[in-house]
Formats: sequence, structure tokens, C-alpha cells
Amino acid sequence: EKAVNLKKDLAEMQEWMTQAEEEYLEKDFEYKSPEELENAVEEMKRAKEDVLQKEVRVKILKDNIKMLATKVPSSGQELVTELNVVLENYQLLCNRIRGKCHTLEEVWSCWIELLQYLDLETAWLSNLEERVQMTENLPDKLDAVNDALESLESVLRHPADNRTQIRELGQTLIDGGILDDIISEKLEAFNARYEELSHLAVSRQIALEQQLQTMRETEHMLQVLQENLVELDRQLTSYLTDRVDAFQMPQEAQ
Repeated sequence: EKAVNLKKDLAEMQEWMTQAEEEYLEKDFEYKSPEELENAVEEMKRAKEDVLQKEVRVKILKDNIKMLATKVPSSGQELVTELNVVLENYQLLCNRIRGKCHTLEEVWSCWIELLQYLDLETAWLSNLEERVQMTENLPDKLDAVNDALESLESVLRHPADNRTQIRELGQTLIDGGILDDIISEKLEAFNARYEELSHLAVSRQIALEQQLQTMRETEHMLQVLQENLVELDRQLTSYLTDRVDAFQMPQEAQ
């Protein structure tokens, strides 16, 4: 009777494993929204816990069958053979569910990381847009133009590492068919804004550099003119002091 009960337990265990495999491993999952992906992660965590909780039952079943095989070799040997099959299938199921759970957790982590990088770069783009707007309607002063140019250039020196991460993380998820529509839409919007603002910023940078160069050249010309006027004033003052007749002066002094 004990052998019959153990045989029944083995059959029930195998049936449970078959159902678990169908439910957790053979279903086709499509993750088209973050909610679907998050729910799948939580479901696989529960599946892993459920499978691992059966470990105690499997151990008890194993001990009972081995004990029976020791006492009644004739009826126990067949059960040992069936037990080995169940044990192998159970270990395989545990490994596959652990693997799938780990994969989904990695995918979810990848999605969260992508959102974090997008938030960082979106904040940078907003800062860049603000700096570009600050370059408009500047006072016609060399210091003001120079400060605006330096401020803009400091933002433009932002490293490209984050954008590289966004591209790689997004492509990894899209290639896996995970949240591909949402990610494609996000990346398209981000890239479009990045291209527009970066081109605008570079154009403003070039314009400011040219404006600054012109202002410096003008300032230099005014400085030279001022020095010439001072020298001319000195000469005229000297002529007047010496009571030199105007017709005796050089033509430019007249």
C-alpha cells in the first residue's frame, strides 16, 4: 500500500511540473507596455518561489522511496527509477524558471536604466535650450557676448556617454521585441529634439564667435584711433604753446 501511495505521489509531482512548465515556460509573452513587463517579472518571481517551495516535498518523497527500496527491494526499485526521472525533471524545471526569472529581471532593469538616462539627457536638453535663449537680445557689450558664449560652450561640452547608453539600451530591448513601439517613439522624439537643439546651439555659438571677433576688432580700431588722437592733440598743443604759425605746420596739423 505504501508503494502505491508513493507511486501516486510521483505521478502527482510529475503532473504538477508539467502544468508549471506549460504555464510559466511555454506561454508566448508579448511585452508591449511597461505594466505588462512588470507583471511578467512579478509572475516569474512567484513561479520561482512556488517551484522552490516544492523542494521540501521532493526531498521527503525521495527519502521515503529510498527507505522503501531498502526494506522492500522488489517493489522499491521501480519507484527509484521513476523517482530519478522526476528528480531530473524537477531540477530542469527549477533551472529554467530561475533562468527566465533572471532574464526578465535583467530586462526590467534595462528598461528602468533607459528611462533614467533619458531623464538625464532630457534635463540637459532643457538646460541647453535655456542657454540658447539667453544668447538672444544681448546688450551690445563685449563682456556680455563673451559671457554668453562661454556659458553656451560649457553646456555643449556635455559628454556623449549618456546618449550612447540610450542608443544601446534601446536597441537591445527593441531587438528583443520588448516595449519596441514605446521605446521607438521615445527615442525618435528624443533624437529629433537633440538634433534640433544641438544644431541651433552650434549655429548660435558660431554667430557669437563672429560677433565677438568683430567687436574685438572694432575695439582695437577705436583704441588705435584714440591713441592717434591723443598724439595729435599733444602735437597741436605743442604748436600752440610755441606760437607756430599755421602755415608752417604740416598739412595734417593744419
